[in-house]
Amino acid sequence: MTEKAWGIAVYALLQNNEGKCLFLRRSPDSKTNPGKWEPPGGKLDPGERLDEALKREVFEEAGLQISVRRLLGAIEYEVPAVKVACLIMEGNLVTEDVKLSSEHDSYRWVQPSEMHQLDLATQFRRFFAESQGNVMPE
Repeated sequence: MTEKAWGIAVYALLQNNEGKCLFLRRSPDSKTNPGKWEPPGGKLDPGERLDEALKREVFEEAGLQISVRRLLGAIEYEVPAVKVACLIMEGNLVTEDVKLSSEHDSYRWVQPSEMHQLDLATQFRRFFAESQGNVMPE
């Protein structure tokens, strides 16, 4: 039996001035989680620091500049090729004008208590259910 390799991914929970968190909807032609909602983020490049990767991914996906504040939690999940250790980080917005990449087709700012109403990717649904929406102060 061959073991799957592990990868690392980082995602950002970002709140605007109204206390709402940013979620992006994956494009329908996405290889993973098409049409599902997720916070901005993604995989690390080889040798990349966690904070650098998160800033890069958020900028690539949403056109936003952020600073990284703290670790909120971790989850693991599998995709066909790898197992993924996923860190959920809190970030602060430096810029607020969202400009989506082609990876996503929509975005929404939602209250932390309303995250469960989104059709979240499975790993994030599990994370937010386990944290009971208490990952960010309202």
